[in-house]
Amino acid sequence: MKLYYPRIKKGSWSFKSLIKLAFAIVFVMLSTMPPAIATGVFDLPNFDAEKVWVVDTADAISNTNQNKLTKTFQELAQTTGQEVRMVAIRRLDYGETVDSLAAEIFKDWYPSAEAQANQTLLVLDTLTNNSAILSGNSAQELIGTEVSKSIIDETIGYNIRKGDKYNQAFIEASDRLVAVLSGQEDPGPPVLEDEINIESTFTKAEDTDQGSATIWVIGFLIVATIVPMATYYWYVGFGN
Repeated sequence: MKLYYPRIKKGSWSFKSLIKLAFAIVFVMLSTMPPAIATGVFDLPNFDAEKVWVVDTADAISNTNQNKLTKTFQELAQTTGQEVRMVAIRRLDYGETVDSLAAEIFKDWYPSAEAQANQTLLVLDTLTNNSAILSGNSAQELIGTEVSKSIIDETIGYNIRKGDKYNQAFIEASDRLVAVLSGQEDPGPPVLEDEINIESTFTKAEDTDQGSATIWVIGFLIVATIVPMATYYWYVGFGN
């Protein structure tokens, strides 16, 4: 079966015009594309104090451990009035840090000082492997600055440096938070083995390529748009 192609009059379209059209198409597509991997406070599920205890948009925590953490935090809230929630994300929005995101989530979920008093929030970004803990006044009096810092550096940080053990990191962080918030003695961090070049296992936020994904998307879209159009233009313009 012979195929017929619509004939474009020679000179009616220039290659420069095709380039402009291709860039216009790419611009429209990019302007409507959501940031697929970056996460901000509005990308998280709607907050429900009775249902939301663990949020994992990074797929870093197994369902079994999410259920275990949820049950533990619910029991803590029922027995002490102290509430703990944990959030794991895959990537921060451009210009965001894990500390600034934690502050935004904390304020969004608990708008007033009264609502924040007995709340503790732990946020982890799996791209940079940075984490943050934020607590209200009453909770912070029980946890203390030293324990918060130790949980970040020696519990979460240690497990991540040992091979991105996110499940273990969250479970052990939960054990320490629940203990001190219940008025018990802090079980302390895991026994630290000798480590070499500890800091090299972390990616600094300022060193991550925030725009690399966008550049690849633009490149692929340009190639996918221009090559077929240019080929067709050559065929109808010069092929005959």
